[in-house]
Amino acid sequence: MQTTSWTILLILNILWFGMGAFHFSWRSEAAARMLVPRDQRASPLFHTLGGALRFLGGLNLAFMVLCALLLLFAGLFPERRQLALFAAAVAVAHASQFAVNIPMIGKRRRNEPGAWPVLEGPMTFIFATDCALMAANGLFAVWNAL
Repeated sequence: MQTTSWTILLILNILWFGMGAFHFSWRSEAAARMLVPRDQRASPLFHTLGGALRFLGGLNLAFMVLCALLLLFAGLFPERRQLALFAAAVAVAHASQFAVNIPMIGKRRRNEPGAWPVLEGPMTFIFATDCALMAANGLFAVWNAL
C-alpha cells in the first residue's frame, strides 16, 4: 500500500530529477556557466565541460524515470521495507550531488582552482534542495525499514 508521504516524496523527486535532466542535458552550456568563472569561459575546456555535463543529465533522467515508475506501478512494491529500499537508493543519489559540493565551499574560500560557487546563485538552490531531498528520502527509508 502506497502512503501519501511516499507519493509526495516521489513527486518531488520526479520534479527535481526532471529539472536536472533538462538543465544538464539540454542546457549544458548554461550549467557549465554556473561552474566556470566568466574569465575562464574562453578555454576550449569550457565546451568540453558543457558536453560532459550531459552525463549528469542522463543520470538525473534515469532517477526521474525510476521514481515515475515507482509512482505509476506502486502495486508492484506493496511492502514498507521495499519502499524503504528504493527511498534509500534515491537518498544516495541526492547525497552524491550534495557531498560533491561540500569540499567546493572550502576550496572556493581558499581561492583554489576548479572550485565553483556553491553558496552563491543557483548552486545554492541546487545544494539546499539536494540536501533536503537526501534527508527526506533517508528519513523515509529509516522510518519504513523499522
